[in-house]
Amino acid sequence: MAEELPKTLCDLDTSVPDWIIDHHKTLSVFREFGIDDSCGGKSLGYVCDQQGINGKLVLKMLQRKIKSPRMETRGETDGDSPCESG
Repeated sequence: MAEELPKTLCDLDTSVPDWIIDHHKTLSVFREFGIDDSCGGKSLGYVCDQQGINGKLVLKMLQRKIKSPRMETRGETDGDSPCESG
């Protein structure tokens, strides 16, 4: 049976800062891959391409991190997520 990953509107086209704003606990994944959390607002896919990182792997790791049980509530958004904008 395939692993069920959480549904999120963030994807490879979403900027790294927007990922972190919407899903604060993903910051550790970006640091693990050596991805700058500011990156000038560039998309996750672009940053991965520039650094020679498999973007689909990073995306899968981010989704797993979102799915993992919460250990803290700091950094949670109030529903006004940048990933949900258009």
